[in-house]
Amino acid sequence: MIVCVCHRVSDREIARHVRAGLSFDDIQFELGVATQCGQCESCARDVVAQCSASHPIAALQRETGHQVIQLTSSIADSKAWNRSRSSAAV
Repeated sequence: MIVCVCHRVSDREIARHVRAGLSFDDIQFELGVATQCGQCESCARDVVAQCSASHPIAALQRETGHQVIQLTSSIADSKAWNRSRSSAAV
């Protein structure tokens, strides 16, 4: 899923950077997340929090040969997640 539309950054990219040990600030600098319009910041921070080593909730799963990130209900239920999904449907 694209988290940051302005910079076309996905939850997978954010998760990959978190697993590499980067903080939200580092990811923001590297990928440009939440540096333009700011609408993605809360969702991006949720993904970072979910994927952090101290609280690993996003899990990789093999599905038809592709890695898929399954997000827990706290991300799926967040306002930012639902807002991005509803705007994508339009």
